[in-house]
Amino acid sequence: MKSLAQQMSFYQRYHRSPKNRLTHFFGVPMIVLAVMQVFSWVPLGPSGLNAAHVIVLVLLMYYFLLDVPLALAMTTFFAVLLAVTQHLAKLSWPWALTVFGVLFVGGWIVQLIGHHFEGRKPALLDNIFQIFIAPMFLMAEVFFHFGYKPGLKRRVQELSMQSV
Repeated sequence: MKSLAQQMSFYQRYHRSPKNRLTHFFGVPMIVLAVMQVFSWVPLGPSGLNAAHVIVLVLLMYYFLLDVPLALAMTTFFAVLLAVTQHLAKLSWPWALTVFGVLFVGGWIVQLIGHHFEGRKPALLDNIFQIFIAPMFLMAEVFFHFGYKPGLKRRVQELSMQSV
């Protein structure tokens, strides 16, 4: 398994422009929420558990293997999104599908605008697994902004420069 720094350095090579990064802070959560909304429509028994819960749990287990503090922050992030999906699940089908469409298509449009600024295609076109790294990368960016995890930031920067 590649380390978090290795995975983030790959992602960072495609996201150097501040404008591109900014668009991803909007686009990625929009897409994640849309996907979680769809999976929340797949019940897994009478307990209220649905496919979104299971997918989030599996993804968080992977994140905890990579980095505990970031995974804890991602747990909070996903908990908020799961709470939002509970409200979205109460919408009528026409409204629910409209919200899904706006979030999913809008999120991709926002990200593609960012990649226009970057002048480079999205990372997931070279490695589809990057769709799972994107949310954690953005959380790490928040940590870096506030001075947390300077060693990880330094390592990501070093690795991203080695492959250029």
